[in-house]
Amino acid sequence: MRTSKVRKVWQDGGIALGTLVKSIDPVHSETLSQMGFDFLWYDLEHSDKSVETFGNLARACRVGNVDILSLPARWEYMRMGRLLEAGATGILYPRCESAEEAKEVVRWSKFHPMGERGFDGGSSDNNYGQYPADDYTNQANENTWITAQVESPEALNKVDEIASVDGIDCVFFGPGDYSALTGRPGDVRGKETIDAARITAEQTLQAGKIFGTLVFDLDHAEQMKDLGAQLLVHGADIVFYKKAYTDILNSYQGFR
Repeated sequence: MRTSKVRKVWQDGGIALGTLVKSIDPVHSETLSQMGFDFLWYDLEHSDKSVETFGNLARACRVGNVDILSLPARWEYMRMGRLLEAGATGILYPRCESAEEAKEVVRWSKFHPMGERGFDGGSSDNNYGQYPADDYTNQANENTWITAQVESPEALNKVDEIASVDGIDCVFFGPGDYSALTGRPGDVRGKETIDAARITAEQTLQAGKIFGTLVFDLDHAEQMKDLGAQLLVHGADIVFYKKAYTDILNSYQGFR
């Protein structure tokens, strides 16, 4: 079983950097897996990706050296096990709003004695049965990392409780949903959103856990780094595709 690249970055006191992959073409995932990112993020909450599609993308990532962070929808506890079996290294659980909910995430994502994750020793997670059951479950518990996402005012009031749950490795502030849920959609770098990120960071670090979030440029990344962030997601492939082709079209203005 592969060891977690992100966990190694954290152990060394560094910042794990990843990006969101929207494309379902395995070629794109294969390419990105070899470019030096610490993790690639696959969103199964807001897209039409199936677990089968995700499995093919995760398989393509095995060419490179990168962790795979998967985002199920809220309360999809059973699906988390399937995502891990398909090759996910990390789980990013959305809209976590209580310690009780965070405990359920750990319960379904970790094997005994940390949780009650179902056992299938023949999945890609165990290299299709390569390792004995006890080695596999121990290694899976050690290398799988669990991130709870704080995205609402209700969750912000309970960051300390969520971060204190055993098995939660990281608390991730979601500026997009937070700004939308507070009546300011798109205001991802406004004062109220930044203040919420700061509160999330402070209480997460006080609990001895990792703080993570989305960033939109290097200045924003520096701001989050100053708050203590050690997990950053920058950009998405579809955004960069559009920007690249927009630049091409703009360069041809007046040419045709």
